[in-house]
Amino acid sequence: MTTFEIEPGRLFIGGQWREAADGARTEVVDPSRGAVVTTVADAGAADVDAAVRAARDAFDDGAWSGLSGRERGRVLHRVAALIRENADTIAELESRDVGKPITLAHAVDVTNAANDYEHFAALAHALDGSVRDTPMNALAYVRRRPLGVVAAITPYNFPLILAGSKIAPALAAGNTVVHKPAEETPLSALYMAELFKRAGVPDGVVNVVTGGPAAGEALLRNSGVDKVAFTGSTTVGRKVAGIAGESLKPVTMELGGNAAHLVFEDADLEKAVGAIIKGFVFNTGQFCMGGPRLLVARQVYSTLLGILADAVPGVPLGDPRKPETVVGPMAGERHLRKVEEYVDLARKEGGRVVCGGERLDLDGGYYYRPTVIADLPNDSRVIQEEIFGPVLTVQPFDSEDEAIELANSTPYGLASGVQTGNLARAHRVADRLAAGIVWVNDWAMLDPAVPFGGVKDSGFGREYGPEALDAYTTTKSVVVSLD
Repeated sequence: MTTFEIEPGRLFIGGQWREAADGARTEVVDPSRGAVVTTVADAGAADVDAAVRAARDAFDDGAWSGLSGRERGRVLHRVAALIRENADTIAELESRDVGKPITLAHAVDVTNAANDYEHFAALAHALDGSVRDTPMNALAYVRRRPLGVVAAITPYNFPLILAGSKIAPALAAGNTVVHKPAEETPLSALYMAELFKRAGVPDGVVNVVTGGPAAGEALLRNSGVDKVAFTGSTTVGRKVAGIAGESLKPVTMELGGNAAHLVFEDADLEKAVGAIIKGFVFNTGQFCMGGPRLLVARQVYSTLLGILADAVPGVPLGDPRKPETVVGPMAGERHLRKVEEYVDLARKEGGRVVCGGERLDLDGGYYYRPTVIADLPNDSRVIQEEIFGPVLTVQPFDSEDEAIELANSTPYGLASGVQTGNLARAHRVADRLAAGIVWVNDWAMLDPAVPFGGVKDSGFGREYGPEALDAYTTTKSVVVSLD
């Protein structure tokens, strides 16, 4: 039983709560029960236009963009403090909305979101620009300026974190924001709108419109939007980039992933197993930087496969509100069906299900047992495509070159991992892996100071780190003649 009531959600536009213009609403389902927990407003084009106009007015009046970076940073520090003060409520919202284990929501989602706002609060005052020396008899200086209205479109798997990774740098740079969260998981976005207001973010600087693909497309096509920040599937990302390209809007895109996790013969297998399991069951496998492809040196292949066969079934799976739960439900029924279809395909393609491979019937929720599959050819769709669920494929390799070739053989390039006791090998292999971030002897080590993003079909642009601010600013050069 939830410890608080989840109120029906409304749109947050210009600092005010309102219903959709046509009164439309959509249901939010708790994936651990398969039951409706509330409804939220389903924004139409008129609502999106109102949100963009509110963001434009707020940008133009300078109440936020006209502040110094230091002043904006103070407000963002208050946002971070409010996230920490309301950690229990936010964690429960994420658990109820997404199906996240409550312990994970506390330790990862809430903590990282607060860290995001603190990090970019600290960077906000470093946007003052610079003076450049030139051979001309002139004084040249370069100013970094905000872009204007940012459309932040986020997916269902990490609603709080992925919103923060866009909104925090956008606000630090002086932009205003219209946030469109995934229609399945809008609750933390609505709650954060209230925290922004309490922190002192001026009205209209952050607006939240809930709804489905039509609302997202209306936001993308709105002429008042200056920049698009998108996280989602590669398929949808191509459409987003195409629409943004029609009006030459700059975009940042963090798209699908299908990361390879390489285990060499000199790896510490006991340590590696923990990282491997974390890599594919974290957030029930609904993690674009998860590690669903395990590549193992043939010398230790059988040994490691046996260890996984024993260890994976023991990972606590069940009710996300229980503190001991590590793996919760899939975020929705359609995501569960997709995982089932891929595992069925693996069987047809000759794959051997080492463990898992079936639903767990529990309280009407969308649960799937963590699954390990061996003996698939590398051209299998199960290996080449993004499953986005708790499924691990395992392949052997005979040389370092073969391992890298296999790792780089999919269209994706978001993350990768290396398990080895050889430091020289770790650096050598990491350099050759086609991925935006590579972890050595662990998985999912993420911090706001470290940029991440994709190559190939995993997108372009970087989030986190000072590099993220480049995506939310433009430069203006002023050259003054001294003659």
